[in-house]
Amino acid sequence: MKSRIVFIFVGILVLWSMLAMRAAYLQFLPNDRLNSLQSRQFQTKVTLQARRGAIVDRNGRDLAMSATAYSLYADPKILENRKVVAKKLAKVLNQSPESIYAKIKDGSRRFVWLQRMLEQDKADEIKSWDIRGLSFVEEWRRVYPNETLLAQTIGFLGIEGQGLEGLELGFDQALRGNQKKVMVKRDARGRPLINDGLMFIENPDGNELRLTVDSDLQYTLESELANAVSTFDADHAVGVVLDAKTSAVLAMASAPTFDVNKAQKTAAEFRRNKAVTDSFEPGSTMKTLVIASALRDGSIQPNTKFFCENGAFRVGDKVIKEAEAHEKFGDLTAAEILAVSSNIGTTKIAFKMGQEHLRQGLLDFGFGQKMGLDLPGEARGMVQALPWRPHLLSNISFGHGISATPLQMANAYAAIANGGVLNTPYIVQSVRDYDTGEITETKVKPIRRVLTPEQAAQMRAMLLGVTTLKIGSGANARVEGFMVAGKTGTAQKVNPNGRGYLRGAYVSSFAGFIPANDPKFVIYIAVDSPKKGYYGAKVAAPVFARVASYAVRKEGIAPLQNNLADQTIPAPVKAAKLAIAQKRAIAKVEAMPAVPSSPAKAVLTAQELDKVTEVKPGETVPDLMKLSTREVLRRISGQDLKVKFVGQGMVTEMSPAAGSPLPEDKSITVILK
Repeated sequence: MKSRIVFIFVGILVLWSMLAMRAAYLQFLPNDRLNSLQSRQFQTKVTLQARRGAIVDRNGRDLAMSATAYSLYADPKILENRKVVAKKLAKVLNQSPESIYAKIKDGSRRFVWLQRMLEQDKADEIKSWDIRGLSFVEEWRRVYPNETLLAQTIGFLGIEGQGLEGLELGFDQALRGNQKKVMVKRDARGRPLINDGLMFIENPDGNELRLTVDSDLQYTLESELANAVSTFDADHAVGVVLDAKTSAVLAMASAPTFDVNKAQKTAAEFRRNKAVTDSFEPGSTMKTLVIASALRDGSIQPNTKFFCENGAFRVGDKVIKEAEAHEKFGDLTAAEILAVSSNIGTTKIAFKMGQEHLRQGLLDFGFGQKMGLDLPGEARGMVQALPWRPHLLSNISFGHGISATPLQMANAYAAIANGGVLNTPYIVQSVRDYDTGEITETKVKPIRRVLTPEQAAQMRAMLLGVTTLKIGSGANARVEGFMVAGKTGTAQKVNPNGRGYLRGAYVSSFAGFIPANDPKFVIYIAVDSPKKGYYGAKVAAPVFARVASYAVRKEGIAPLQNNLADQTIPAPVKAAKLAIAQKRAIAKVEAMPAVPSSPAKAVLTAQELDKVTEVKPGETVPDLMKLSTREVLRRISGQDLKVKFVGQGMVTEMSPAAGSPLPEDKSITVILK
């Protein structure tokens, strides 16, 4: 009996000794497995998103900014009463209880997103329930305060904060900054304990993009394109405004457009930046570049004559005709051919220079290749490989059988406007590094010289004739007080589902620049499939005129006295008289001094330019209360005010208050809710 007791005692002593040794081992010696288990229980990994850099226009107005948002996640392993929780969350998250329960029913999971980017009021309500296993992470939500302004160019983000389209995609790395994953402790309810300053101190902002775009001009372009779509019952319209000297993009738009804040719910058709991604046959606006190529090739001079066959010219088994049956031209100079937009005349010019020289000329003007704009998705357009059959050479001479983007067309005209140099277009003016404050400016990048200064001046004069000669097709593009040079275009629309063209479908366009004697703005307008009229002269030219009028007046360019824009050169009976008139036009262009600039006047819309007053030092702050972001932009358009937008919705607060003296720096902060 005694030995049995001793045996039991020894056994218990050995067991306690083993337990003591195991406890000492766990307490004092390292164990990777236990450390891993401890880390998983009391720590979690959180991705810290840097605040995405802002995108602003050339004047510093916010186009894209970042605001704090709250993203809800669950730890199903520690979440109790999951069906009850799912029903409760469904009412706040606008989801079905079934869809939420499906995410949290697996109790072996430790992390699942329930909803990203929640508004603060919803987040506060859920936090008040104090449910163990529900937690929030603060993230940055992208906000576009101007809604539809420059929508297709800015682009938008995915739910993970990555750029998906436009500048947001093209400059994603620069805008997003650095992303860091850090380990943080959990509290008793499984929620991450994040140092309040951690997301901001250890993770600097992304870089800021300053664009070349002017928001006021952009708004005007968008408004006029939308009006054209409505007035002419068109499928869509597109426009580009370039700085004539540098090819910087001052405005670029497609209509219809969309609210960037709702991009994920918008059809891809409306999100596409058609000025860059879509190419089409441009029609008669291409005649300008054909004649410019012949001029630089030495095949023609402005007064070189061609017989235009009285309206019908056989090329192989095809008969080339003018746009209208009544147009039966005889002898015309090259300048006249451009002014009246003769298909036969341009065909003969193309035949004289030959297909090799014409193709090379069009390539040199930038067609058939990407222009290098700092935006993704740029199309090349198409210049077909040689050899060309005679009827294809003829078609290309008046803008069919070749395709180009609106950006390519505008940039080619800019080469004529600036004296003969083709530049790389750009839309990002500078990038400001958040860490160092260093600003990297975009420099003008010449590609090649395509015309001599003399040849460019001759082309400007011929394009001036399109709008000033009575027989010219561009009278509707005139702007009172300014010389306008440009060309109309009316192209049959290619059948996307087969060969040939769609019956009764056209693309109406106008390309030109203002002022003609010292170009500042190059503007290209195209209206796709208008149902109520289709000639470029009737549909696109008036849109050009209104946008151009706004641009020169906002820039403060003084109108000329007794200039060619206010005159009409009568249609001559004989070609010789028109040649004399054209020679005088060329002389006036070359002799005209550069247009002086004066302080810009306040402007609201293109139609109201003459009805507004100038903002002067000492004036009071305008009343912007209860206005949306778009209404604020409309109210202050052109007034040289610097408005900072905070939040979304309607204006509820202003600093300084409405009616207060305007600060010297003319800055106003508006808070929207």
